[in-house]
Amino acid sequence: KKTSPKKPPTKQQAAMAEEQMEEASSSAAASGTPFQLQFDKPIPFQIKLAEWNPEKDLLAMVTDDSKVLLHRFNWQRLWTISPGKCITSICWSPDGKIVALGTEDGFVLLHDVENGKMLRSIKSHDVAIICLNWAEDEPLSRTDKEDLLSYEDRTTRFFPPAPVMPRIGGLNSGDTGLADENEEAIQAFSSASCQRFNILCTGDKDGCICFSIFGIFPIGKININKVPIHVQSSGKRTSYRLQDVSISKVSLSRNLHQLVLLCSGKLINTDNLSLSNDLSVGVHCLHLDTSIFSNRKNELHQVSQQASSIQDLVEVVRASISMMSKQWSNAMNLFHEKFSALPSLLTAHGMESSSEDEFMSLLFGTHTSPALHQFLVSSLGEAGLKRIAKTIESAGRELRIVVSEHLQSKLFHSDLQN
Repeated sequence: KKTSPKKPPTKQQAAMAEEQMEEASSSAAASGTPFQLQFDKPIPFQIKLAEWNPEKDLLAMVTDDSKVLLHRFNWQRLWTISPGKCITSICWSPDGKIVALGTEDGFVLLHDVENGKMLRSIKSHDVAIICLNWAEDEPLSRTDKEDLLSYEDRTTRFFPPAPVMPRIGGLNSGDTGLADENEEAIQAFSSASCQRFNILCTGDKDGCICFSIFGIFPIGKININKVPIHVQSSGKRTSYRLQDVSISKVSLSRNLHQLVLLCSGKLINTDNLSLSNDLSVGVHCLHLDTSIFSNRKNELHQVSQQASSIQDLVEVVRASISMMSKQWSNAMNLFHEKFSALPSLLTAHGMESSSEDEFMSLLFGTHTSPALHQFLVSSLGEAGLKRIAKTIESAGRELRIVVSEHLQSKLFHSDLQN
């Protein structure tokens, strides 16, 4: 059967069709359903992860080579960092001030939104962290606030203000934990008393989920492979268990009462193992009761505040020891560099004594060997000897300052608090 070709639409028909499309588009826009392309920007690398900041027009992206980029909505790049680990997941803190990164070797890295500086590195899992979710407790009503016991941190009433971190030049942030230009951000981050209660949930590829208050204080861990699953059907209760679980997504409710998670694995009927087959392998959605977080929120918040103070003490002690080690190491490196020629002079003069023996003899006022005399006069010289003495004296003075102003006072505070 032959069909006649369709005639092209007239101008009037085309105009009517265009009007109908515009009306449909405007009505759809009014209902908020369509998506509009704001811009299309070429990127010279592959993006494997991306997450919008919940408070600002910021987009954090992770490239295939695990570099982290922060862009504004207008595509202005703010910073780029290379954490040095394979990044497998990303999320933002509820206030948008911290970006959390999960790594292939089970670390959670917390970075400052302002400059990308690393604030904390926490070993949470033994395998790759697949997903992150940072949930903040919903605001309390007036009645709830009256019922909730407020916690007063009385540390400042019993202890004088803690000394600042020791400082040393030539060290980058995150290298040794010493204070730098990012010190204020670290102190604000570790001060739990000024934050709303929030919990960071992390899920790994082996089926484990970890919970941390403010992203740094661990409070719980669940292995989904060991969680019993009870299903009530037709008046009969059947028990199941998941096997070879890998967590895909976790989400904690705003009231902290419920955790929803997506995971892959094999569903095993523990009442009748013969009923389990390959069809039970797939993606599963579980709802877990986490009301203990809400019910014990006051106690958890108090503990996290005390843990924050203790962690600050430990950080200052660690920074003080690192600074002392670096100062003494620099002095000893110069000493060994200047005295490296003495052993060869002792050998050339046919002497079997060591450099230490020669200097001990010199200190006790005994006879100076020809080799040591030649070294002090010709090789080292008066200027070199004065330089070594000045370096060692300076290192000793710095060590005394760190011990008296930072380490000693911090240990005293820590003993009182314990």
